[in-house]
Amino acid sequence: MKISFENPDKVNGKLTLIVEEEDYKENVEKKLKEYRQKANVPGFRPGHAPMGLIKRQFGTAIKLDEVNKLLSNGINNYIKENQIAMLGDPLPASGQEPQDLEAAGPYEFSFDIAVAPEFSVSLTKADKLPYYDIEVSDDIVDQQISMLASQNGHYEKVEEYDEEKRDLLIGDLRQLDAEGNTLEGGITVAGAQLMPKYIKVEEQKALFDKVRLGDIITFNPKKAYPDSDAEVAGLLKMKKEEVAELDSDFSFQVTEISRYESAPVDQALFDKVFGEGAVASEQEFREKIAAGLKPQFVSEADFKFLQDVRKYVEDKVGELTFPEEILKRIMKNNNKDMDDKFLEEHFADSLRDLKWHLIKNQLVGLADVHVDDAAVKATAVAMARAQFAQYGMDNLPDEYLENYAEDLLKKKEYFDRIVDSTVERALTVALKNIVTLDVKKVTMEEFQQIGKE
Repeated sequence: MKISFENPDKVNGKLTLIVEEEDYKENVEKKLKEYRQKANVPGFRPGHAPMGLIKRQFGTAIKLDEVNKLLSNGINNYIKENQIAMLGDPLPASGQEPQDLEAAGPYEFSFDIAVAPEFSVSLTKADKLPYYDIEVSDDIVDQQISMLASQNGHYEKVEEYDEEKRDLLIGDLRQLDAEGNTLEGGITVAGAQLMPKYIKVEEQKALFDKVRLGDIITFNPKKAYPDSDAEVAGLLKMKKEEVAELDSDFSFQVTEISRYESAPVDQALFDKVFGEGAVASEQEFREKIAAGLKPQFVSEADFKFLQDVRKYVEDKVGELTFPEEILKRIMKNNNKDMDDKFLEEHFADSLRDLKWHLIKNQLVGLADVHVDDAAVKATAVAMARAQFAQYGMDNLPDEYLENYAEDLLKKKEYFDRIVDSTVERALTVALKNIVTLDVKKVTMEEFQQIGKE
C-alpha cells in the first residue's frame, strides 16, 4: 500500500492511500475459504459449495471489510510513526471519488487531516502570577455555625403564626360554595400543610397574618398560586390536570402551627457535627470549622490560579492558526443534530477551548504530571463528598463514599470529567512550584469580587 501526506500550510493535511490488489488478495481468499466451510448454501453440503458461488455472494463484502482494515491500520500507523498531531478523526477528503470495489484495483482513498498548530510553552520562576490566600474570617465561621445550627434544628409547636419565622401551618381544607358554606360532597383535605410566606399573591398571603391556633381562614388556592397548578394540586392532594378549571374558595382551619428553631450552639451540636467528645468548647468548635473550611478555600484559590495561568500562557502563545473548515466538518460529524447556525455561534468558543487543551497538554509534559488510579479514585470520592454535603450530609462513612465513587467511575460521562479534574489538580500543584507566586491575602468577599473582574 502506498501512502503519501501533503501538509503545505502545516495545519491542513491530506493523507492519500493507494490500495493494491496484493495488499488484500491473500486475506480475501482466506476469508472466502472460511466462508465456504461454514456457508449453508441450498443444494450443497457445508464446505462443498462452488467457490465461484461463494465469491459472487460474499466476495465484495469481504473485500470491503479487508480494505477498511487496511485503511484504518494504514492511517493509524502513519500518524503514529510520523508523529502527526492530529485533531479529531480523519474525514473523507473533499472531492473523494467513489471507489468501485467490484472492479479490479488499485483503489485510491484520500482523507482530510486536521493538524494541530505548532507552538511551544515555557514557564519558569521568571514568570510571576498572583495567588490568593483566602482567610477564614470570623464572619464566615459565624455563617457556617448558623447553617449547622439550622441543619440540626427542630420544629416546635406555637400558638400564633409569624411569617418572618417561616412557620408551617397544618389544618383542614374544605371547599366552599358560592355562598361561602361548606360544599356538600366537595373537596376536603385533612392535615393539609401550608407555608403562607411562599404564597405568590400579597392579597391572599395577608389573610394569614397573625393567625392563631384554631382560627379559620377563607382563601382561594388558585388565586394564591396563579401560575402554578402543580402547587395547588399538591396542596389539595389532586392531579395537576384536575385543578385546571378549579376556582373555588376554601376554608382552612388551623390545627397546628410549627416553627423551625435552629439548634442551640452547645455541646449537643458539637457532638452531632464532629462526633462525641471531639470538641469541648465553642472556641474549639470555631477552630475546627475554620480548619475544615481552609481546604475548600485553597481549592477555590487553586481554581482561580489555574484560570490566571490559562490567560497568562494564552497571551504568551498568541494567536494560533487552526484548520477551521476541517474542524467545522469534524464538529458537524460528531454532532449530527447540530445545525449550521449553532455551529457558527459556538465555533469560536470551541477553538478557544481547543487552544487551551493543547496548551494544557504541553504544560502537563513540562511539569511532568502523572496521575494514577488512586488519584482518580480520590477525586471521585471528593466529588461524591461534595455532592452529599450540598444536602447537609457531611458525615457519611468512608466506605459509602468510596462505593458511590466507584459507581461514578463506571459511567463514561463522569469518568472523563473526573480524570480531567484529577490531571488539572495535579497540574495546579506542580505549576505552583514552577512559577513565582505573588501571594495576596484576601477575604472571601474580596476574592469573590476579584473573580467578577
